Amino acid sequence: MAARVLLQRRSLAPLATIALGGLALAPATVLAEGPVDKKKPIYDDFDAVSANDAPASTGPLKALQPAQPPATSTTEEEPKKERKARGPSPTDRIAVEIGKARMALYRFAVCTENKVNETMDSAFNLEQSFTNTIASLAPSRESGEKLMPGTIYVLVAAMAGSIITRNRNILLRSTVPLAFGVGAGWTVLPVTMRNISDLSWKYEQRFPAVAETHVNIREGLKKGVSFAKVHSRIGVQYVDDKVTDARETVEGWVKQGK
Repeated sequence: MAARVLLQRRSLAPLATIALGGLALAPATVLAEGPVDKKKPIYDDFDAVSANDAPASTGPLKALQPAQPPATSTTEEEPKKERKARGPSPTDRIAVEIGKARMALYRFAVCTENKVNETMDSAFNLEQSFTNTIASLAPSRESGEKLMPGTIYVLVAAMAGSIITRNRNILLRSTVPLAFGVGAGWTVLPVTMRNISDLSWKYEQRFPAVAETHVNIREGLKKGVSFAKVHSRIGVQYVDDKVTDARETVEGWVKQGK
């Protein structure tokens, strides 16, 4: 029994090999609705598309894409946009004009402020120079000269000159009081008159003609005064000589009468 079973198994082995070879060589048919491979691919969303499926997948993609307008419409709209963007809008023009007006107003305000500052500076400088000039005319404390009584004396001398010449011509009425006042000033207030003379000389130097005339007049007065002094001395000496001669003559007569 055991041998019979072994013989049957040995006879079935070649038949099984022949059947498996026929199945391997027979053409296989692929069904459209075959079983889907349930194995999970290694790359989920990046599976390579086969050559057979590529034409079929392009159809739905084309259907999903929106219809593009023709190129001619875009080229026609672009020049219109460019034409509209070339010229400034009325709002921009008004803004530019307002900016110009503001800048002009600002420049005017700055110029006005500068002029006011310059005027105030000149006024302050004038006031300061005036006060400094008046202070420089006053005599120093070391001189011991006082302005109050001396000024009154000068005014009295000038009024006396005007009283003396009240019935004279206009030339004397204008020169004699001035001469009396200047003479009294040089007599009573010599330091103050010297300061006034120096200040007037500084102002006269700005006008060469006036300064030259002043120098000529002063030189003439000095020469006249020196000439008068010399003549006065000569006159005094002549009178003394005559008086001496007369006295000697009288004394000689008196001696002869004895």
